[in-house]
Amino acid sequence: MPTAQGTPPVVPDFVAGPKQLLIGGKWVEPTSGKQIDVINPATGQQLCSIAQGDATDVDLAVAAARRAFEGEWNRWTPHQRRKLLLRIHDVVLDHFDELALIETLDMGAPLSRTKGLKEWTSQVLQFFASQCDSASVSAPQNSLPGHFLTLKHLAPVGVVGGIIPWNGPLIGLWWIFGPALATGCTAVLKPAEDASLSVLRLSELLLEAGVPDGVINVVTGYGADAGQALAEHQDVDRIAFTGSVGTARAIVRASAGNLKRLQLELGGKSPDIVFADADLDKAVPGAAMGVYTNSGQVCVAGTRILVERSVHDEFVERMRDFAKTIRVGDGLDPDTQMGPLISQRQLERVMHYIGVGGGEARLAGGGNRLGGELAPGFFVEPTIFAGASNDMTIAQEEIFGPVASVIPFDDIDDALRVANDTPYGLAGGVWTRNLSTAHKVSQGINAGTIWVNCYGVLDPAIGFGGTKMSGYGWKGAKEHVESFLYPKAVYINLD
Repeated sequence: MPTAQGTPPVVPDFVAGPKQLLIGGKWVEPTSGKQIDVINPATGQQLCSIAQGDATDVDLAVAAARRAFEGEWNRWTPHQRRKLLLRIHDVVLDHFDELALIETLDMGAPLSRTKGLKEWTSQVLQFFASQCDSASVSAPQNSLPGHFLTLKHLAPVGVVGGIIPWNGPLIGLWWIFGPALATGCTAVLKPAEDASLSVLRLSELLLEAGVPDGVINVVTGYGADAGQALAEHQDVDRIAFTGSVGTARAIVRASAGNLKRLQLELGGKSPDIVFADADLDKAVPGAAMGVYTNSGQVCVAGTRILVERSVHDEFVERMRDFAKTIRVGDGLDPDTQMGPLISQRQLERVMHYIGVGGGEARLAGGGNRLGGELAPGFFVEPTIFAGASNDMTIAQEEIFGPVASVIPFDDIDDALRVANDTPYGLAGGVWTRNLSTAHKVSQGINAGTIWVNCYGVLDPAIGFGGTKMSGYGWKGAKEHVESFLYPKAVYINLD
């Protein structure tokens, strides 16, 4: 149900006025002189504008990153980088309420969610600080005749390009900046044009914390211009991308010019499987919020809820009742649990799929755009389709909105068949009290991350990733850090 907005927080001074690009440690105007309007999705009103960077600006940013990589930054010790990351930790956390508020204004997520990222941010920064020794040297034994010393180095790959989506910039940027700062790489980041403000403000704080000029650079703009130029750039050594499969294909083609290393986290249509023996008091809200968190705008969202047939109807009834209690409204309202979609374009996309779903399955709850006091914001009710089958459009295509398809199944084999009948392989969930079932199903789902009797928790020291058309590469853990490094062998003849 909608919430009534109380006295809103004071809008940070940073939000006012046009924004610039961060290149070589300086804030500069885009060469085009153009700006992009920034819209508050809860009100439909303009907040400010951001620079519309293009290929020329990307060239300048990559050149600055290359100079920094080959300059003083290259001589920083692991201890110096660690001290820098810990200083960044303190500066960012000191300003986190401001960052959370900017994120809420820019992309609509409730303050309860954006402020709740503070502890996670602390954890992820401390994790990357602990990884500063990853660019290491070892001396393994060899089997060569004579007397040879062999050394194996892990060295920073160089300039890393990052392209992140709009659904969580305060999370997404750390998967680029964190390992770059830990390993001695430099970075050029292209945030989504729909949500760049928190990235820009946080980048100001990184400079204040002492990040050297050119080590991090931010070029805002459209994907077809700035994003494509970054993916094609011959002096970018690695691209990390989170977004759609279609854009990823374009990035793969663009990367062929200099055979860039790639890390791709793409879409999902994740199965969340509820067995009849599950504790429904936990499974219903857990599975529901696996869909409705961040208004369904989460790559790992468990939007295919597979429910054992004997409890399907009870589950749907309970989920419908739970969805009615979710407080939908402006993210500035402290009582809001689900905010708006990011844009008018995304609203139209989600409403289109809801219309398609109405012709395929039974609409058990929601399904409407919320107007009244919430207009002209981009709000949609938490929506449930019941009795769905896996071949339906709403069960096969990623909607990226608060829309759940509940699909009945008969036994473990049936559940796994349906769960894996998708081109995606990002995540999955299992709800059961049976340990054997939990192990069989978690091992049987073809996806990078599986949750059992929970959904969506994430530890940066463990990480996550996908398979199939959900991409490749790992975010978090030592695998992520080491993907910013390359191995080098040195053979020394001691005779």
